[in-house]
Amino acid sequence: MVKLSRNVYFYKDINLEDKLENRVIIIFAHLAIILNCLKNNKMNKSISQELYDNVFLNIENNLREMGHGDVTVNKKMKDLNQVFHDILLKFVDEKYSKKIKINEIMKFLFVTKKNDEISVKLNDYFIKYYNFCFDIIHKNMIKDLDKFKY
Repeated sequence: MVKLSRNVYFYKDINLEDKLENRVIIIFAHLAIILNCLKNNKMNKSISQELYDNVFLNIENNLREMGHGDVTVNKKMKDLNQVFHDILLKFVDEKYSKKIKINEIMKFLFVTKKNDEISVKLNDYFIKYYNFCFDIIHKNMIKDLDKFKY
């Protein structure tokens, strides 16, 4: 997911600011889609929890490596956890099959200028990613994620 979040498409074509916060939101969007794909299979619950734990542990470790202290890290992690859960609950619309609510991540992203073209490009990307995730075999999903090309 980190590799996907560093795709130059986001920063050159869409003009997102290349900031830690944007990379984290892009990771959260990818993770929300993966968790949504995995949620209907009970065998995948442990994989889902491992993914979630791994992402947040890595974010926490990176914040510490950047020199943030315990109080700052704890506050940022609490804030990021709330943002992720907001994205997780609202980003993929269950009522309408495979519909992405791109505005649910747009409100967290730092862009040079907000416009409909950015929303359309992000929406197109994440719909293709969503379809890709549903099309691959779930037990191989994590291993096969780097096969997604956009």
